[in-house]
Amino acid sequence: MTDTTTRTAVLRGIGIGGGSATGPVARMAPPSAVPPPRTVEPADAPAEVAAAQGALAWVAADLEERAAAAGGDAAAVLSAQAMMAADPTLADQVGALVLGGRDAAHALDQSFRVFRASLQAAGGYFAERVADLDDLRDRAVARVLGLPMPGLPDPGRPYVLVADDLAPADTALLDPAKVLALVTERGGPTSHTAILAKILGLPAVVGCAGAAALTDGTPVLVDSTDGTVVTDPDPDTIAAAAARDERRRSLSARVSGPGRTADGHPVKLLVNLGALQELPAAAAADSEGVGLFRTEFLYLDRDQAPTVEEQTAAYREVFAAFTGRRVVVRTLDAGADKPLPFATAADEQNPALGVRGLRTARRDPQLLETQLTAIAAAAQDGEAEVWVMAPMVSVPGEAAAFAERAKAHGLRTAGAMVEVPAAALRAGDVAQQCDFLSIGTNDLAQYAFAADRTLGSLAEFLDPWQPALLELVRTAAEAGAGQGRPVGVCGEAAADPLLALVLVGLGVTSLSAAPGCLGDVRASLASHGLDDCRRLAGLALAAPDAAAAREAVRNAAA
Repeated sequence: MTDTTTRTAVLRGIGIGGGSATGPVARMAPPSAVPPPRTVEPADAPAEVAAAQGALAWVAADLEERAAAAGGDAAAVLSAQAMMAADPTLADQVGALVLGGRDAAHALDQSFRVFRASLQAAGGYFAERVADLDDLRDRAVARVLGLPMPGLPDPGRPYVLVADDLAPADTALLDPAKVLALVTERGGPTSHTAILAKILGLPAVVGCAGAAALTDGTPVLVDSTDGTVVTDPDPDTIAAAAARDERRRSLSARVSGPGRTADGHPVKLLVNLGALQELPAAAAADSEGVGLFRTEFLYLDRDQAPTVEEQTAAYREVFAAFTGRRVVVRTLDAGADKPLPFATAADEQNPALGVRGLRTARRDPQLLETQLTAIAAAAQDGEAEVWVMAPMVSVPGEAAAFAERAKAHGLRTAGAMVEVPAAALRAGDVAQQCDFLSIGTNDLAQYAFAADRTLGSLAEFLDPWQPALLELVRTAAEAGAGQGRPVGVCGEAAADPLLALVLVGLGVTSLSAAPGCLGDVRASLASHGLDDCRRLAGLALAAPDAAAAREAVRNAAA
């Protein structure tokens, strides 16, 4: 929407993290243009092949060096990108094109375009890696042509970085003292840009189509809580955002301990954990444990599944860090956005609707058996309160079968994730077959709205404030309560302090989010009673769309 009396405009996308930042735009420079093609004579082909493949090797080595400098999750992201550059299939394709007469630069460009088209068509996780491939292509072509390497702008002052999309090689080494916030035209809540923005603590708005019109030097206010970018904000708008951020920080600092509403209603606050590198920060957070322990990091970038011994060692480390606290382990969620060569069929035309999550146990029951064996062994060695839950449960029978298998291994508390509308609609029957439910709002939104969560153009449907999505949450929470089962939320929605009030009002009993988000959520809950949360939930459900729901709750909660 645009104010016709000023140049102010409000652009919308998917907000990542919390808080806001104001500053001038600095755009990523476009990649260097590839010169016109030239024919390579047969006698020159070997040298041209060596140059093209050498460029790929150089890019891979450079990314590994950046990974070593970055450390932590950023290192894992960069190492994964380096592996893509070092893929021998890619090198072979480039070599074949050169031997067919193409010069090194165009052989690289065409090879990456072929790979790009394949990933784009696959959707899901594969489509999110398109930005990585584009960056690898640009770097390899620049290397072989001797052109400047793509990189971040340096306007000589702090700035808001705006780009079509950002590659891990750039985002991993961003300096928060220089980069105030991130805005990208593409990307979704699970993209590398989103992941690294959270790691760096930068406000970010991804999937913001209107960002294409932003020019260098334009002052903007990036509000990641609302998922908005305000161009040419007036002083009052800037001051209001700054005051809101300061109030949020002040409230967060004054509240600690177990989560509860102002009138004492308990709401467990838990952290999400996705890799051992995240363990120190997660364990140090003021939480009651882990609400979502993603175990895929043990399986990714491997040709075969990890052994019982490997898994047991990793789980034991996590459980020891949370002695006396709860750890909810999600069993392997392979497929769709996390394809594995030993668990995922290569011929699925729509992986998001294919054999993923718990469904992989149908194809390879031993995968689940091995994992449950390892979890049980590690749990027996420690004093954490270990729960297990299955992803992508669709019908009550699946929940019952999973709970039976888990308990056969000595794991006393087994639950089901609610990520499929069918599971939400029949949540009472699902809950009857297991011990708890955990709602994954990211996938639940994707399936409820038939909207690929990686597409920025569909950001409005993926907004966790969508009333239809909240209706499914209420259905699941009420059904769980009817069976005496706790019902948590571990998706992106749990990290929003304002939306947390609505979720509690809908009947959710626990919230699991990134460690850095818990303070704001705790403070928000401590400022409102349970009846107030229920009133706010009613307002959100009655709204016509996500934006109206957020606005109604914000005004009423102030």
